[in-house]
Amino acid sequence: MATMVPRELKPMPEAEALYRRWIAHLNEQFTLHQGADRRAEIVRDELSQIYLGQAQSGRRNSGLTSEMAANVLAESFDARNATMFVEHSAELDVAKFAPRKPLLWFWKMFDRSPLGENLWLGVRLRCMLGGHIFQHIGKGVKIHMDVRFTYGYNLTIEDDCRIRRGAVLDDGAGPLTVPAGTILEAGQTFGPGGIR
Repeated sequence: MATMVPRELKPMPEAEALYRRWIAHLNEQFTLHQGADRRAEIVRDELSQIYLGQAQSGRRNSGLTSEMAANVLAESFDARNATMFVEHSAELDVAKFAPRKPLLWFWKMFDRSPLGENLWLGVRLRCMLGGHIFQHIGKGVKIHMDVRFTYGYNLTIEDDCRIRRGAVLDDGAGPLTVPAGTILEAGQTFGPGGIR
């Protein structure tokens, strides 16, 4: 079995500068606007641009049957119109979850978009989002696409952790700390008691 050798692959300088500006802009917006509704609007607008290549421009004409599917898609970018599985949990702390839900929706929808496959961009975007979702995220953390967690607000990820594609962080039972230097491989779950 071949071993993955980590290499730092970088985008072209112009793309890197654009990616960094976009992440900094989003970080600024999510820091400035911590309420659920405003964050949902920001996320809706960003997802509209990612998926449709255009900014959200108010409500569409929902009466036209020829545009019904496009209208359903546009409304689905808004986290307030989505029900996430975790919202059915009796243990969910609604007050902690509400301002994080739009960011969780953005994370999930980013990963499902063509942009999610961009490892350089995705690692940095997920870490920025993690700073607004988790209790704490350390330096040098790399989170790949399709990583799942229960609530997010119970998580602390210490420095230099690597969380590979498809891994699960089970923070459903309460606060969970991923120790510094942990490497969680694809398909593994980290929860109370460690890796399984």
